[in-house]
Amino acid sequence: MDDKLARELERLARRAGRPKSEIAREALRRQLAIQRFRTLRGKLMPYAEAAGWLTDEDVFRDIS
Repeated sequence: MDDKLARELERLARRAGRPKSEIAREALRRQLAIQRFRTLRGKLMPYAEAAGWLTDEDVFRDIS
């Protein structure tokens, strides 16, 4: 971790009254969840496009 990021983490931990490790774990969990979502979305997009689902409205129209 570079110095700037370490200082930001330290300030955030102090303001939040939480340990740095807890904040770092939470941030990592969130980032991993986002990455899993993006990977899954990338795998499913061809199927959605084939079904004509290009927007949220397309999906809502078909499931409503």
